[in-house]
Amino acid sequence: MLTNEVVISILVLLILSLLRINVVIALVISALTAGLVGGLGITKTIETFTGGLGGGAEVAMNYAILGAFAVAISKSGITDLLAYKVIKRLGNRPTGSSIAGFKYFILAVLVAFSISSQNLLPVHIAFIPIVVPPLLSIFNKLKLDRRAVACVLTFGLTATYMLLPVGFGKIFIESILVKNINEVGAALGLQTSVAQVSMAMSIPVLGMILGLCTAIFISYRKPREYIVKIAEPTTAEIEQHIANIKPFHVMASIVAVLVTFGLQLFTSSTIIGGLAGLIIFAVCGIFKLKESNDIFQQGLRLMAMIGFVMIAASGFANVINSTGGVTELVNSFSQSVGADNKGIAAFLMLVIGLFITMGIGSSFSTVPIITSIYVPLCLTLGFSPLATVAIVGVAAALGDAGSPASDSTLGPTSGLNMDGRHDHIWDSVVPTFLHFNIPLLVFGWFAAMTL
Repeated sequence: MLTNEVVISILVLLILSLLRINVVIALVISALTAGLVGGLGITKTIETFTGGLGGGAEVAMNYAILGAFAVAISKSGITDLLAYKVIKRLGNRPTGSSIAGFKYFILAVLVAFSISSQNLLPVHIAFIPIVVPPLLSIFNKLKLDRRAVACVLTFGLTATYMLLPVGFGKIFIESILVKNINEVGAALGLQTSVAQVSMAMSIPVLGMILGLCTAIFISYRKPREYIVKIAEPTTAEIEQHIANIKPFHVMASIVAVLVTFGLQLFTSSTIIGGLAGLIIFAVCGIFKLKESNDIFQQGLRLMAMIGFVMIAASGFANVINSTGGVTELVNSFSQSVGADNKGIAAFLMLVIGLFITMGIGSSFSTVPIITSIYVPLCLTLGFSPLATVAIVGVAAALGDAGSPASDSTLGPTSGLNMDGRHDHIWDSVVPTFLHFNIPLLVFGWFAAMTL
């Protein structure tokens, strides 16, 4: 396994990321490593990588529109108003008890926001650059460890779609997981349903809940000081700014948000929904039409990093698939594991899923890669249909939390690093990897062995 191009390239990716090398550069180097080790040659590897970049273009465009939408809504003042209300409730001279209680209140609200972003109001990570930056000064006053916030946000972004078949969960569970398992399992007598998938995934999600509680109440419970390079506004300055916010603009923002959400649900297009919201902002005078270029450029700066990582990850995935390393990796261990070693087989399948998703950065893209191999292998080894579903589902979801190239970690970083005080790898990737991937491995293995 250690000589497989997939394993080698992902180890290179992780090492470069931990050394604080830019994720896009790390992905390009890892793709070249995979191609060269896999025998594609430098020319073919470059062609394959660039040929796969288009697969991430739609995602990048979505994030650009969402970034512009976030800038426009911030201009309306609604997020400043939200932050002001929170600051007033906290008080200018917070006591120890009020800080502790309010800290957990803030984290609970962010959990609710992140869960809702996957189903009730399916905007995915778009809410983070809108909601989180105005709250950074409050985090600093509370001495709240932002690693705990990153874990909270990533939990809602990942655990929700794994368990609830609504919004993004409907896409993952029904349109991807159930569809692929049933297509492969049709000839083997295996058919599953949405209800069975949710049942099988409930045990691994329980592990993620345990990991979240560990992050909040143990790992990152202690206060953490953040050096503020830019002077934060005083309460008087905030009150003066709030006084200039027009109630009409706040109402227009609410309408724009509702229209954006509604159109996204109706058309299944973030681009159309975001454009409609921007038009409402312009018509209502929140920004002038001649300022639309500046709004879009600010949105690009806000979300450009995520978009470029998604594009590079798409090229990396194309190289990985072209080498055939995934199939070789799975076949090499399946031949060495007998029917009497179900526990070892389940663990290895989950670990391989972790490696694949860590590199690709998307659990949604991992399912089609592993299903065609895992389903017949699980049935051959004697796993039940529910256990098979658990293994495939968890193997795909493993690595989404904790991957340098995943939007589930890039999203929280985009909001928490607005003041340059939050490192993507050490403050988002490593904490979420430790608190979610390890419990998923343990509880996923337990589900495979007991269902």
